[in-house]
Amino acid sequence: MSDRSSGPLAGYRQFLRLDSDVLVLSVAMFAFSLGFQMTTRFLPRYLEVLGASAFVIGLFGTFGNLISAVYPYPGGVVSDRIGSRYALTVFGLASTLGFGLWLVAPSLGTLTVGGVAIPAWLWVFVGLVLAQAWKSFGLGATFAIVKQSVEPDRLARGFASTETFRRSAFLLGPIIAAGLLTLHPEFAVSFRYVLGVALVFGAVATLVQHRSYDAGDDSFGDSFAGLARIRADLRRMPSALRPLLIGDTLVRFANGMVYVFFIIVVTDLRGVGLAVTLPVVGGVDLSPDAFFGLLLGVEMAVALLVMAPAAAAAERVGLKPVVATGFAVYAIFPILLISAPASAAAMVALFALSGLRFAGLPAHKALIVGPAESGGGGRLTGTYYLLRNLIVIPSGAVGGAIYGGLADPFGPGQLVPESPLVAFGLASAIGLVGTGYFLLEGEEFGAYQ
Repeated sequence: MSDRSSGPLAGYRQFLRLDSDVLVLSVAMFAFSLGFQMTTRFLPRYLEVLGASAFVIGLFGTFGNLISAVYPYPGGVVSDRIGSRYALTVFGLASTLGFGLWLVAPSLGTLTVGGVAIPAWLWVFVGLVLAQAWKSFGLGATFAIVKQSVEPDRLARGFASTETFRRSAFLLGPIIAAGLLTLHPEFAVSFRYVLGVALVFGAVATLVQHRSYDAGDDSFGDSFAGLARIRADLRRMPSALRPLLIGDTLVRFANGMVYVFFIIVVTDLRGVGLAVTLPVVGGVDLSPDAFFGLLLGVEMAVALLVMAPAAAAAERVGLKPVVATGFAVYAIFPILLISAPASAAAMVALFALSGLRFAGLPAHKALIVGPAESGGGGRLTGTYYLLRNLIVIPSGAVGGAIYGGLADPFGPGQLVPESPLVAFGLASAIGLVGTGYFLLEGEEFGAYQ
């Protein structure tokens, strides 16, 4: 195996050989991912500025989980009724409008409707209903495309090619956001510049995919056929997937408990910014908010460097060790972050470590779709993610209740005491249990043995 086929640029070379329609969809996915990554990781901070409590911020994480779990079904219904091309256009417009609603949320302020006060932060929840539309629609199609186009023993590498391209937006988005956040000292103002740029990306991506994508040859499998189909698919799920599903669900639940608080820890709890002098640029002084964007860029730069080599390594050592490594990084990151010293160097090192969790994603996807029957990869993927996402839904609210405390509705005290350390520590403990279970019980996909 040559270095050229397994190096960091291998994913891009493989991506450029994709079918033209897949390429159009992937470019649209890149543009929307750019908009999402410029905005969504900063939304907890935006909610905080708009007056939301820690529990509301955690509830926002749960709300996002709920949307991710339930959107594929109505998305499939709409696609069946109006066709993929127009469905993608509708979902693209919805996502763009979501960015716009986030942009105007502070201007809407607190409204009173029927004697009930609607706080400004609630518009962020409403905006998520729209903004999540395109992102949640494309998952099954992406899996099916790779499953149909790649040899079984090259699945991890096939996913690495599309994943590498998509994750490039995850690298560029936060860095662009970090630059825009330096334009004004108040986060509530500078973040609206970020939202304005995201809105432009969404509008352009919607126009390009509508004009360029030909859905005539789509063959992504059957549409959703109700709860009976889900129950049948669960019964037919290959035995190799059950330990993976259990371990993955525990790891994702743990991450979901604290994921929305990563920016709060860096900007508020630790208050870490960056002040350096560079040879050509001179003095650089980043606020904690802008520095968080840079940290996300560091995280994704590491991910892009290791994703293709990790996929190639899976062909030698198997999928299971690579997936377990990603799970382990997911698990230990929360406790390391909450206990880290308040220094820029420590934060850079931690987010570089966090980038290693993405190394296991292509192998993880290959392990999900690999055992599927020919033509059934999309349905199996949908069933797997539906079940996992349904269980993970309450994780954000659970984490928020522990992180910020939960008031006793019947008394002056707290039903759950405030403790960021307990929230992050418990998240790591649950994640390690999931990782350990997968290591003990997980099976390898036959093509990689």
